[in-house]
Amino acid sequence: MTTDSAEREQGTRFLPKFDDRGLLTAVVVEASSLQVLMVAFMDEEALDATLASGEAHFHSRSRGRLWKKGESSGHTLAVEEILVDCDQDALVLRCRPAGPTCHTGAVSCLYRRLENGSLARVTS
Repeated sequence: MTTDSAEREQGTRFLPKFDDRGLLTAVVVEASSLQVLMVAFMDEEALDATLASGEAHFHSRSRGRLWKKGESSGHTLAVEEILVDCDQDALVLRCRPAGPTCHTGAVSCLYRRLENGSLARVTS
């Protein structure tokens, strides 16, 4: 294991490992219940904006730019804690949402489950 790998996996320094597109996976969970609300991507700009503001920012692949969650809807995500995985290429953001997380109006973007090849709405 190289020094950087050892420090990244077992040390105390934050050394985010962005992929070849400059992105990290970010899983957003509700701070109290830990319900998964959404999965998104962060580039360095989004990570810096999130750390500076305390509100979740992401890299919008469809828009090709920085995106503050809730910038048009007002349904922001206040970040309470950021968990970092072992090799620092994925994050879990424990957040307090100000309204529904999904643009469809659902509490979570993961509001359907796969059942026998079809999608069924999650009811609980």
